[in-house]
Amino acid sequence: MDFSGLRVLCVGDVMLDRFQYGAMERISPEAPVPVLRLTHTREMPGGVGNVANNILSLGGCATLVGLIGDDGPGRALRSLLGGMERLEDATVLSATRPTICKTRFIAANQQVVRADEESLLPILPEEEDALVAAIASRAPEASVLLLSDYGKGVLSPRVIEAAIRLAQAHGLAVFVDPKSRDFSRYRGATCITPNARELAAAAALPAGTEEEVERAARLVMDQAGASAILATRSEKGMLLVERDGAALAVRSRAREVFDVSGAGDTVIAALALSHASGRSLEQSMHIANAAAGVVVGKLGTATADLHEVMEELDLTDQALDGEAGAAAEAGQIAGLQSLPRVQGLVARWKAQGLSVGFTNGCFDILHPGHVAILAAARANCDRLVVGLNSDASVSRLKGPTRPVNTLAARAQVIAAIRHVDAVVGFEDDTPLALIRALLPDVLVKGADYAPDQVVGRAEVEANGGRLVLARLVPDASTTGTIRRIRAETAAAPDNAPDNAPDNTTDNTPGTITDALPPSLLTDGARPVA
Repeated sequence: MDFSGLRVLCVGDVMLDRFQYGAMERISPEAPVPVLRLTHTREMPGGVGNVANNILSLGGCATLVGLIGDDGPGRALRSLLGGMERLEDATVLSATRPTICKTRFIAANQQVVRADEESLLPILPEEEDALVAAIASRAPEASVLLLSDYGKGVLSPRVIEAAIRLAQAHGLAVFVDPKSRDFSRYRGATCITPNARELAAAAALPAGTEEEVERAARLVMDQAGASAILATRSEKGMLLVERDGAALAVRSRAREVFDVSGAGDTVIAALALSHASGRSLEQSMHIANAAAGVVVGKLGTATADLHEVMEELDLTDQALDGEAGAAAEAGQIAGLQSLPRVQGLVARWKAQGLSVGFTNGCFDILHPGHVAILAAARANCDRLVVGLNSDASVSRLKGPTRPVNTLAARAQVIAAIRHVDAVVGFEDDTPLALIRALLPDVLVKGADYAPDQVVGRAEVEANGGRLVLARLVPDASTTGTIRRIRAETAAAPDNAPDNAPDNTTDNTPGTITDALPPSLLTDGARPVA
């Protein structure tokens, strides 16, 4: 996947996002409000500027068209834009409108208040002329047109109509992130990307279920004369409705939402780039969904780079081009990731300031004790990697009749648990080599271990990490589970009728419970599987 040769013409409301950080230590004597002692400030392009920033992060080029005032925030914004490689600043200077500036005051990682500087008046005809001229001069070099409407006035009906007409004249697809309830103002767009709330408002219909979203999408699509609607549905994923096709859904890939700030900007940036590269809207939706999954896992307004998106997709370019079965044919195990891939994830998580935890085990027959230790591990870190003993490793530790479940089955189950962010297998009897390769910040084992018994403790602590011994759930073990199965099977009556209801004990000869050998009752070196 390579977007380096693509240029996205980004038009809309450009803003300066300013973050003022400080500490709240007292209440003002002048009014019952906290006093924020400012410590530092961070600034970045916002609105369609953040869309352009996402384009750059994904490897593309961007041309930015919008209005900037002749003021301090405008000069700060232009200075930021001038330092961004592969971005052309085609913003128009307004003599009458202030630069849109959103200042967020933050203390203890919480937003205390936000102050907005903006004009609520319609843009002037001469400003519309300058915007249309900027679009017309840049359209011939563009690969796709993206309209980012924040409802701040830049995308007036005249500017929208002219921009879409110019795009069509140059054979460009048009993607719109809408704000208005009247989608007919975006007539001729290739794809409009409302969230569920915006779609419901535009259609005056509910948009909770997939069926409701499709119904609302087809209504507004007809009103707008658009080719497709991509509805973003937060943790429910996305639904693509094309004029001549069935609705297609994709679930969210995000494991945990920290902050959804700017996720819509990431979606439309990835969608437009992917489609401009020759992919279908369906394929582009999967890429956009993966990109959104990356940014919601970061604090604050963030972007996703191409490597992060590929990690989130867990697909190859060939799979995106319609060969989704290639990975399965190559023998890859669902839920299980390679060590190099996990090392890349760990490096990126640490670069984001996230703490990485690690625990390991056979996890043969999953029970509450397993879930409890995974929950305890995740409570002590931001991201959790689980190491699974290979089938051969389990057999050496537990005996020749173990594991009950194969590595493929165990990996799929563990990967599905919400506390787990990555699963990797290892062939050795201990995870020492794996721990040395990953060097987690937190190493977690059960409290049945003494600290000096924990493999990898020295390496983790020498690297600045720490050991956590998690409390065990009483009487929860694979051995106990197998013992109960055998006991219940042995106690079942021999003359159970053939037509016994489904909730009775199955005493049919040859079932797996009858075949369990006594050796399954020994768990080898440790008392808990």
